[in-house]
Amino acid sequence: MEIVFKEAAKTFHLYNDQISYIMQVLPNGQMGQLYFGKRIHDREDFSYLLETVSRPMASCVFEDNKSFSLDHILQEYPSYGTGDYKSPAVEVLQKTGSRITSFIYKGHKITSGKPRLEGLPATYTEGEKEAATLTIYLGDEPTGLSLALSYTIFSNRSAIARSARFVNEGGEELHLTTAMSLCLDLPDHDYDWMQFSGAWARERHLKVRRLEEGIQSVGSRRGHSSHEHNPFVILKRPHTDEFQGEAIGFSFIYSGNFLAQAEVGSHGTARILMGIHPDCFDWKLEPGESFQTPEAVMVYTDRGLNDLSQTFHQLYQKRLARGYWRDRERPILINNWEATYMDFDEKRILDIAGKARDCGVELFVLDDGWFGQRCTEHAGLGDWVANRDRLPEGIAGLARRIGDLGMQFGLWFEPEMVNKDSDLYRAHPDWILHVPGRPSTHGRFQYVLDFSRKEVVDCIYGMMEKILGEADVSYVKWDMNRSITECFSPALPADRQGEVFHRYILGVYDLYERLTSKFPYILFESCASGGGRFDPGMLYYAPQAWTSDDSDAVERLMIQHGTSYCYPVSSMGSHVSTAPNHQTGRLTPLHTRANAAYFGTFGYELDLNTLTEEEQEQIKDQIQFMKKYRRLFQFGAFYRMESPFDGNVTGWMVVNEDKTEAAVGWFRVLSGSNQPYTRMRLKGLDEAALYDITVRREKNKPYGNFYGDELMHIGLVTSDATSGEIPGGEGLGDFESMIFLLKARTQEA
Repeated sequence: MEIVFKEAAKTFHLYNDQISYIMQVLPNGQMGQLYFGKRIHDREDFSYLLETVSRPMASCVFEDNKSFSLDHILQEYPSYGTGDYKSPAVEVLQKTGSRITSFIYKGHKITSGKPRLEGLPATYTEGEKEAATLTIYLGDEPTGLSLALSYTIFSNRSAIARSARFVNEGGEELHLTTAMSLCLDLPDHDYDWMQFSGAWARERHLKVRRLEEGIQSVGSRRGHSSHEHNPFVILKRPHTDEFQGEAIGFSFIYSGNFLAQAEVGSHGTARILMGIHPDCFDWKLEPGESFQTPEAVMVYTDRGLNDLSQTFHQLYQKRLARGYWRDRERPILINNWEATYMDFDEKRILDIAGKARDCGVELFVLDDGWFGQRCTEHAGLGDWVANRDRLPEGIAGLARRIGDLGMQFGLWFEPEMVNKDSDLYRAHPDWILHVPGRPSTHGRFQYVLDFSRKEVVDCIYGMMEKILGEADVSYVKWDMNRSITECFSPALPADRQGEVFHRYILGVYDLYERLTSKFPYILFESCASGGGRFDPGMLYYAPQAWTSDDSDAVERLMIQHGTSYCYPVSSMGSHVSTAPNHQTGRLTPLHTRANAAYFGTFGYELDLNTLTEEEQEQIKDQIQFMKKYRRLFQFGAFYRMESPFDGNVTGWMVVNEDKTEAAVGWFRVLSGSNQPYTRMRLKGLDEAALYDITVRREKNKPYGNFYGDELMHIGLVTSDATSGEIPGGEGLGDFESMIFLLKARTQEA
């Protein structure tokens, strides 16, 4: 891993064993992009990569030069208005009304390790040798605005983390109206654009289309990263698939409004931008004030999409998630929401918990309805005190009784919202985001607290800290069930209203930071009506997230498959729920519901008392199985082998670090008649190892033994189970699945 600056050529070369990133100070002093891709040899001069040509209609920088036009040069952090007509990375409104800037190179600094981003989630290092960071200092002389571009390259990952910091060193106020975290200009546009989009209950479905001339983008202006579009996109070459070919992934470590955009110019280049969405964004910089953009991460591979995903998984699992639970197996839990909704009392809760304990569940989670006057969704949000009619001894008493059962206790909060029918709202009606004199829009009869105000965050922290400090709570589910409307804070002046969306997210991060610091052993799980804020920013505070409110096993194949392109299995909250499913009405076998949920943190979303004795025995077996193999599922290398977006079968696989154990999930949505023979080529195994395989449907059964090279190059036979080709698979119907367990024989065996 090196960061090299060549003074004569004014070039920077960041490289490790896998990638190279090359930039140059351009003749006009701005920064130009030369190359990002597979590692290449260092050399004294890469300036041959700076291509210029005289073109009609070009606007040129130098009086005597018709070929140097910013419209046709690949740049690092472009601004609009001095010859470049594409979307800018930065735009600054000045007192004169001008938005023209030119950021000129002033110097640079190379340091070991990676500095923190104050108040923002970001990747980190645990030793200086893990990464190196380049900071390039630029300035716009007329305004006095300075810009520091930060690039961190990791020693053993094909990833670069980027951000930008602005400081107003001039004498007049400025307004940042665009401040991207990342810009990458590419020399061609021969790529497919991959995005992960959907809606509530069908999040992160894979969408693929070609890059063409013009602009295509995904983003959010909802105040959170959203169910609709994830802050993650991939550019892949047309021939690239899971296991071969080039791709670049772009991920935004942020939980609010975002934009991810590709713009293809008329001469074939492509510009990628990622950052805070510029719509509704306006950050005022008084003299001496600064603004730090969130971090964006880009990953390159020439070994296919699965390699790209594993790089993100390893980075985010080990160097974005933090704290006590980062590397620990997650407890198997049961949540009472779909069992009771808000209709419960302490006896009902203890009945559910007692049966769960008997089946081997380790953690009981009390969901919505335990606080204030929360008997319906119309009331109670904001009053984080126990409802003594339902819980006579409060949360501390219930937690103690759950503990007496030998289980841990978890609790649901929705700290960012308030009902008008609440003591908090009656005391502070001005604490919601709203425009005075205009009606306020509700979502699920709730309103958004103004987390851009410190006193609001302080109040919520005080209530949550009291509950968590008095009761033995091991887990917190942090929900957020509506998007932001009427984004206006009466506490801020008119010229700072464009800051509210971002200040709100900073308030959320502040509350998370304070609570996770005060209670480092509590496992936090983020949630936003399921997958509405499943983003890297949340993973920094909560190492797992409720992947979707849709717990149907068949729907989860697509949701979890799409999520896996960026996010590790250990981050995916996944539960077994009842059938018919509450979101889809679908009837799926109990073992299929479990098989899908194994590829995640695993738990239950039902009342086990309502199941038959036979089903309860299956639950006990599932829990024993997951306890034995959860480290493999949650922290093994993950492979996608068959996609639910391409056909009727889904194939997933996890492999432990030394390749001695693996688990393969085979899922078939619909049955068929007289089906062809099929095989699934496995990945990540030791070619020379002999693996004993058992197949698990409801119980484990022997399947055979095969060498790793057979399984990877010939494949695992997965022919239609209705033909009996898979032992124990006779007579299978729709929504079927199996888990194949692989264990390498020891040398002695």
